[in-house]
Amino acid sequence: MQRFAVRGAQTAVDLLVLSIAYWIAFELRLEFDLTLETYKLLFFTWPYVVLFQYLVLVLAGVPSFSWRYTGLKDMTRILAALGVATAVLVVVRFAGAIYGGYFKFVTIPLGVQLIDFFLAFLAVAGVRVLRRMLSEREERTAHHCERRPGKRTLLIGAGRAGVLVAREVEQNPGLGIVVVGFVDDDPMKAREVIQGIRVQGGTDALADLAAEHGAEQAIITIASAPGAAIRRIVELCKDACLPVKIIPGIYEILDGKVNLSRIREVTIEDLLGRESVDLDMEAIGRFLAGKRVLVTGAGGSIGKELCRQAARFSPERLVLVEQAENNLFEIHEELSRERPGVKVSPCVCDVCDSQRVEGLFTTHRPDVIFHAAAHKHVPMMEWNPGEAVKNNVFGTKVVADAADRHGVGAFVMISTDKAVRPSSIMGATKRAAEIYVQALAQRSKTKFVAVRFGNVLGSAGSVIPIFKEQVRRGGPVTVTHPDMKRYFMTIPEACQLVVQAAAMGEGAEIFVLDMGEPVRIVDLARDLIRLSGFSQEEIRIELTGVRPGEKLFE
Repeated sequence: MQRFAVRGAQTAVDLLVLSIAYWIAFELRLEFDLTLETYKLLFFTWPYVVLFQYLVLVLAGVPSFSWRYTGLKDMTRILAALGVATAVLVVVRFAGAIYGGYFKFVTIPLGVQLIDFFLAFLAVAGVRVLRRMLSEREERTAHHCERRPGKRTLLIGAGRAGVLVAREVEQNPGLGIVVVGFVDDDPMKAREVIQGIRVQGGTDALADLAAEHGAEQAIITIASAPGAAIRRIVELCKDACLPVKIIPGIYEILDGKVNLSRIREVTIEDLLGRESVDLDMEAIGRFLAGKRVLVTGAGGSIGKELCRQAARFSPERLVLVEQAENNLFEIHEELSRERPGVKVSPCVCDVCDSQRVEGLFTTHRPDVIFHAAAHKHVPMMEWNPGEAVKNNVFGTKVVADAADRHGVGAFVMISTDKAVRPSSIMGATKRAAEIYVQALAQRSKTKFVAVRFGNVLGSAGSVIPIFKEQVRRGGPVTVTHPDMKRYFMTIPEACQLVVQAAAMGEGAEIFVLDMGEPVRIVDLARDLIRLSGFSQEEIRIELTGVRPGEKLFE
């Protein structure tokens, strides 16, 4: 009932302001000197013109727009609708001039129509803008009790994302942020005022600008900045003794809105020395939709992300195969919560158990297999070579043979760059597994491919979590050798690569992600120490020597 009352009131307001605009247009055109004939024309045409204008607004969908959230798109629609209405009235006016008759009663002067068009637009749009202003004022008043002393902040990047951040800061005083200026290297934006905030200068003058405006922190608002640019900005902020945070990446900004609760500290992932790799997600979607997908090692870092990626594309069923019960429970709970429409089957299984694997294939009849179950830690496998061979070689053989027997469409094996000229037990077992699936591909109807990973940032047991834990304990951060370099990729990149390989592979290929330039491990350690708020005097780096099976460069 309240909704109809509100819509009724809005309709009445629109009709009222259109009427006022039409009357004022007559008065202005005739300089407030209306004759009796003019008043007759005004009174006769008034209801027809106003109702016709409102009808066109209705056909354009304008009354259904929320007044509280009126934006530029709404303004454009109102302008177009009133433009169409005015054009029709002009045509009728010329018809009256040509044919006479009843048309003479609607021959509205062109000057009146032109003035009415502008006034009607200002009136219809103006009441909506006024409503939005009042709503935002109410919100600011509601947030007043949450207000806390604001940190004086420089926004680095005056592009679209920066404008969205500035707008949300203005609308949410409770965030405790006071923007003192934009910093942007585009010379065309120098000294411009955007969203009421001036572009103070470029990043080269960051230290001076921070001192001049008393900035207490900086927020990087360049939504798709490459790692090299972020690294440079972080260094400049460090030189200016300015704490720095970053907004989410552009793919995390939904519907053009930045949620400032997600502004976070700059992480190692932001400093990846290349832009992230974007793959053909449309082709991946076509490949996985409606398929039965089985993931081994589903509870590991890579396996979990593979399950998340696969679940996005509406498979018929997602079968989770994992030996560790707790890890399997976690990913099953997550998918059940986040993807309730996807059928998920959690299966506790050791891939070396051929009878159990055969039973799973018979029950679930998978179309696509992502084989991520493996032992991956180089030093640990040097100490336990038998387990590396059993799990990485014979476990892969068991799953691959089952895929061949059951006519699975595609089998993707997760491998490693350590399989290239292997110097470790782990690398050698992975290379042996690659050779086996490639040989199987020569005689099987199943499409067997392998995907080699570099070092995956953030995966369990990888260098970043280890460094973070060492920093948390107060150091030292242990690095094996100052010249050791590694290629890095993010978990989402790694898993998209796997799914892409399944979609595009023909069989027997080995896919590798272009990971740019290798990164020195000692540089990663220094970056992480700095981003954690410490100096190298407080958290020292300790060189421990190359471990068995490790290479300086891969």
